[in-house]
Amino acid sequence: MVAHRNNKNTEGLRIAILVEDGFELVELVEPKKAMEQAGMKPVIISPGKNQVKAWDHDRWADSFDVDVRLEDADPDDFDGLLVPGGVMSPDRLRMNPQAVQFVRAFFEDGKPVASICHGPWMLVEADVVADRRVTSYPLLRTDLENAGAHWVDEECVVDEGLVTSRKPADLPAFNRKMIEEFAEGIHVGQRPK
Repeated sequence: MVAHRNNKNTEGLRIAILVEDGFELVELVEPKKAMEQAGMKPVIISPGKNQVKAWDHDRWADSFDVDVRLEDADPDDFDGLLVPGGVMSPDRLRMNPQAVQFVRAFFEDGKPVASICHGPWMLVEADVVADRRVTSYPLLRTDLENAGAHWVDEECVVDEGLVTSRKPADLPAFNRKMIEEFAEGIHVGQRPK
């Protein structure tokens, strides 16, 4: 089990990055780079494969090695979770009960979670957004509101350990807040109501 930190030290924090084929390239690459610069250890997790393929705006892009297959991943081994967007990745993941439970486990343990663009679809599916203030790609607004969230159109929203942003242009603010929330560790208010 990971030793949870409640200070500003980021060195050695293990952060799960949950993706499927079709995640938006920059929404994995830039947060991953920010985590590495902060001394964190980002770990790419995906169901049933050894590589995942990125999407770059309107075409397929680079492939990335999967560090841990979802089937072998234990949320207890991680200090936080990143769910990148892109339409295809979260749409595929939300149909996978194991992926949905993986996401929900971070909330149940009060661990920080960051999600951008279409990534919050996973938060809807995991039933963890009721009474939470969030943002996302505007297309998800109705889904989030129907799940009980308070959706706002802002660059970056932080609510008790949950960090959400709308689009790749928001990445600088998203990455800053994501690092802060991961560094703070457990947030009691993160647990689902």
